[in-house]
Amino acid sequence: MTFRVRLAPSPTGNLHIGTARTGLFNWLFARHHEGKFILRIEDTDTERSRPEYTDNIFEGLRWLGMDWDEGPFFQTKRLEMYKEKVQSLLDKGLAYRCYTTSKELEALRESQKARNQAPRYDNRHRDLTPEQEAEFKAEGRSFVIRFKIDDTREIKWNDLVRGEMSWVGSDLGGDMVIARAADDGIGQPLYNFAVVVDDMDMQITHVIRGEDHIANTAKQILLYEAFGAKVPEFSHTPLILNEKGAKLSKRDGVTSISDFKKMGFTPEGLVNYMTLLGWSPPDSTQEIFTLQEAAKDFSFDRVNKAGAKFDWDKLDWINSQYIHSMSVDKLTDLLIPFWKEAGYTFTETKDRDWLEKLTALIQPGISRLTEAVEIAKLFSTETVDFNSEAREQLQKEGVKPALQGVVAALDSEVNASIAKDIIKRVVKEQNVKKGLLMRSLRAALTGEMKGPDIVESWVLLNNTGSDKLRLQQAIEIAD
Repeated sequence: MTFRVRLAPSPTGNLHIGTARTGLFNWLFARHHEGKFILRIEDTDTERSRPEYTDNIFEGLRWLGMDWDEGPFFQTKRLEMYKEKVQSLLDKGLAYRCYTTSKELEALRESQKARNQAPRYDNRHRDLTPEQEAEFKAEGRSFVIRFKIDDTREIKWNDLVRGEMSWVGSDLGGDMVIARAADDGIGQPLYNFAVVVDDMDMQITHVIRGEDHIANTAKQILLYEAFGAKVPEFSHTPLILNEKGAKLSKRDGVTSISDFKKMGFTPEGLVNYMTLLGWSPPDSTQEIFTLQEAAKDFSFDRVNKAGAKFDWDKLDWINSQYIHSMSVDKLTDLLIPFWKEAGYTFTETKDRDWLEKLTALIQPGISRLTEAVEIAKLFSTETVDFNSEAREQLQKEGVKPALQGVVAALDSEVNASIAKDIIKRVVKEQNVKKGLLMRSLRAALTGEMKGPDIVESWVLLNNTGSDKLRLQQAIEIAD
């Protein structure tokens, strides 16, 4: 048997990290079993669906490295099939037209609330006579189509994550609405119905989704049985939680994949971290791995039942591992768009060598690509602003003559070897400690007391001719 799984996002917003993580678990499962990963766009919510959100979903999945084998399929192009399936349930007497008005439903809910009862439809129109239907139509009432649910029925399945699951029909809220009305009869299908029809048509063998769909699963199993179809295996994965233990939502700030991309995370780092949100590899000490490596080991017996708490520090650390191990050439390519967006001007071909030197310099100290923007400011201007710590360092005894000695020695282009020779010579001639000179050089050349390697920083600044200007600026402060 070929395992077939699917991701079915709604294009009512950008690709959410929770949806992407669900897609990731589907992708890993499919690749582990050499199966098929299918992409379906559930766009029947025409009022909220937008083509730009669909594009964002495609772009996010591709950026993360999750290629799909079939699709994308769009529900709005499958409406006739849904109508035929609804009609088949009506013909079998398993579904019916319900003419209950919104006002009547609200009165029912208020009555149940007053009795401390859970809200549920009371199935009042399940057995209407033709005469009663005709009367409701004459009143101009619209209808929905409901699927009959036996309150005494027990629905069971073996969840690949949670084990044996059991629901009772009476807990499902009464007969389920599966479609709305339209001028020509059967109209828009609702989620629980359309998803079952799609999964049957696409021969989905395993449905892998978040635990918030568990109640839907019980309803959907009843629909599979009504159609005489084979029920797929189900796996309900843990939700992604915020630091307070609640479901991660837009209120928590950044949640879409495109936002993580803008924040400077690499696709390799983000997808690596997402894999660990609810799953652990056989080697519990292993935290860095590729998608292909994760797929080789992926199984649901290592997926947790408990929610996975989002940890920004852990994500930063994992992302930094990919940045630090990346080739300078590749990292430079990734940084250039961020530098351009920040307004830095350079010619990619002419300045490539210098840009790669800058990349190599800052690479060990960044965990996000965006951090390179702030560091690059040090190398994008002729002069520099000195913070309070740098000013304090420059005003220490012996700093001024030491820096003057450095300026006097600048009679040629500086490379790392020349810079070290100058430092050694000035330390000897001025009789100052090397530590004092090194700290003073950092203060003079960067305006700060922390940052990347100061010798390599000096070389880069010398390439632009700004090192002498900054040293002279610092000497004036040292007076």
